[in-house]
Amino acid sequence: MSNAAPRPLATALEGLTASLAPVTTLARVQQVWERATGVAIASAAQPVSERDGVLTVRCEASVWAQELDLMAPELLRSLNAALGAELVHALRCRTG
Repeated sequence: MSNAAPRPLATALEGLTASLAPVTTLARVQQVWERATGVAIASAAQPVSERDGVLTVRCEASVWAQELDLMAPELLRSLNAALGAELVHALRCRTG
């Protein structure tokens, strides 16, 4: 009987976390949000809901909501590329 070397805890938790994550479009968007939008946008705006391909994003200020509205086509391309599928077709930006 051979003893296997211990695995790093992070490796074990990574698999567990992936198996527990919800498989909704919103959950998938939240996972790729910072990578798809960049650090500046991700720190000022967070995806909070999704329905029928319309993603609602809560922005910390109205100027961010306006900016994201203007950037919507570019953000949608980036998000869908990160998701690997055309899951989001519109952004709805809100402040709050």
